[in-house]
Amino acid sequence: MKKYLWLLGLGISLNSFAQQRTCNTMDEYTRQLQADPANALRRADLESHTARFVANPSAQQRAVITIPVVVHVLYNTTAQNVSDAQIQSQIDVLNKDFRKLNTDASLVPSAFAGLAADSEIQFCLAKRDPSGATTTGVTRTQTSKTSFLDDNKMKYTAQGGRDAWDRNQYLNLWVCNLGGGLLGYAQFPATGVAATDGVVVNYTAFGTTGTATAPYNKGRTLTHEVGHWLNLFHIWGDDGTACTGSDQVGDTPNQGDENYGCPTYPTASCSNTSDMYMNYMDYTDDACMYMFTAGQKARMQALFATGGARASLATSQGCAAPVATACGTAASMSTTAISASGATLNWAAVTSATSYNVRYKAITATTWVTTTSTTVSKAITGLLAGTSYEFQVQAVCAAAGNFTASSTFTTTAATSTCTDNYEANETRTTSKTIPANTNITAKIGTATDQDWFKITTTTTAKNLRVDLSGLPADYDLYLYNSAGTLLKSSANGSTTAEFVAYNTTVAGTYYINVKGYNSAFSASACYTLKATTSSTAVRTTARLGEEEFTPKQDFNGEVAATEAAIETGLKLYPNPARTNLSIEYITNMTQEVNVNIYDMLGRKITSFVQTAYEGDNTYQISVETLPKGMHLLEVVDAEGRSRQVQKFMIE
Repeated sequence: MKKYLWLLGLGISLNSFAQQRTCNTMDEYTRQLQADPANALRRADLESHTARFVANPSAQQRAVITIPVVVHVLYNTTAQNVSDAQIQSQIDVLNKDFRKLNTDASLVPSAFAGLAADSEIQFCLAKRDPSGATTTGVTRTQTSKTSFLDDNKMKYTAQGGRDAWDRNQYLNLWVCNLGGGLLGYAQFPATGVAATDGVVVNYTAFGTTGTATAPYNKGRTLTHEVGHWLNLFHIWGDDGTACTGSDQVGDTPNQGDENYGCPTYPTASCSNTSDMYMNYMDYTDDACMYMFTAGQKARMQALFATGGARASLATSQGCAAPVATACGTAASMSTTAISASGATLNWAAVTSATSYNVRYKAITATTWVTTTSTTVSKAITGLLAGTSYEFQVQAVCAAAGNFTASSTFTTTAATSTCTDNYEANETRTTSKTIPANTNITAKIGTATDQDWFKITTTTTAKNLRVDLSGLPADYDLYLYNSAGTLLKSSANGSTTAEFVAYNTTVAGTYYINVKGYNSAFSASACYTLKATTSSTAVRTTARLGEEEFTPKQDFNGEVAATEAAIETGLKLYPNPARTNLSIEYITNMTQEVNVNIYDMLGRKITSFVQTAYEGDNTYQISVETLPKGMHLLEVVDAEGRSRQVQKFMIE
């Protein structure tokens, strides 16, 4: 016969033969008494406090208590790593059961219907952890332990479990694989040490989805155990069939023993009309327990009155997400180390800032280039010479502050220290021979200057392509044969690059002419020229450094086959994004690409052009002004030959 005692916690096990709940915690209770005999005194004090609270109805007018919950998931196998959805299903059950919102409350027999109560206790997954940081209310720990017993080892990180959060601010739940047929057990208030306070439940008796297994798949195992954690005893008073025990609640019938399975009303014992077998604190199957009584509610509520063992939970901030404090706005903007292609951007430190978002663009551009810095300066490169730029800075603390107003600077004019070794070469007859497949540098130094070069192809490398890059002004490029006939020209208005390509079946001597458009020149800056010969047809599309992006016709009037420009899959991160989105891809040539962003209805919400350089490309764009939700980002090369699309979320 099981005699009634002040219990440390009441464990529930699953009998492998009868598939029944059974109590299995007396050994644990004895161990706790031996460890700390003061447990019995603390329990007596709590019962006195509870009796005073129950006897004073005016003290029971209280607001609904919301208890923050942290779920410690311990798993040895993937199956034991219960999902977030399964966790939420269990929280939903607790909230329905403790607030009398469960649909099966309508099944309470009419004799007990007037006693069924809303306990005015509810639960939330914690949004703030003990350090004040944002949390999901779930911790996940992979353990080498294949199973745990009712010895509390799952409550210690050093023993293969997970340490408890502050019991005065959170209800700790441990979900794991319990051996020995255990379904779960709880620690009573005012009993045991803080490190073990909470509830343990088997992953197969947790929630209503996933790994939850009938007949314990309605989430009521945890309802029962949280009832113990909130100071409720088994409804029959743990006295076997003696009818002399008590659960310390006045409106629950005296009951001879626990009930199993799903009894039929009435099921009588101890001269009562019927046992209250549908009470959450009996041992029936999940589907057949669906009520707390008003007396049980009062007993639980006593814990949250002044002096109650769990009163601190009533004021816990665990259910409130941390308030993100935005940074102040940066000041003292300045620019140093300005060159033709770069500059260092500076600003004053902002209190509490952990990083800074920096964005910059040419004043005439419409799209920002965004980067980050953990210091109060940022060196940027790849700028255009003699160009005015603007930049803005945003400090980031727990939340990002505001961007500053724009500060401006202008890069220096292009300079060159090169020496033109090919002058004088003003006419075709004074052309200077240049080596194949080699970069050479030269200057158009005056308004009347022009350069002529000569190259001879071989029978093993008959095809020729000439690239002109690094232009300080609008220069044009022309290719002639040995008879002085113009074969190709490139005069596309570029101030960056030009090229010509000529595929043929015979070797020959060719003349290359470079001159400024409308007498353009630079007395200080050089250009780069490279004549490439090949045994196979050379590419007639633009490559590194060029601004002409349409397919060229070869000398025979045929359009060269186009090539996919974007070679690898598009990557977007972070995803979801809040402020900035990084775009990463690889192209096989330098060209402009179109970037389009669509919503999930296919509506284009923004579009812009980026310069993609041959090789790896990484850009950042600001998405903070775009609508939240799922989007599609599309990158299309200038000729429409290749297209990459990726989904991303804006939070």
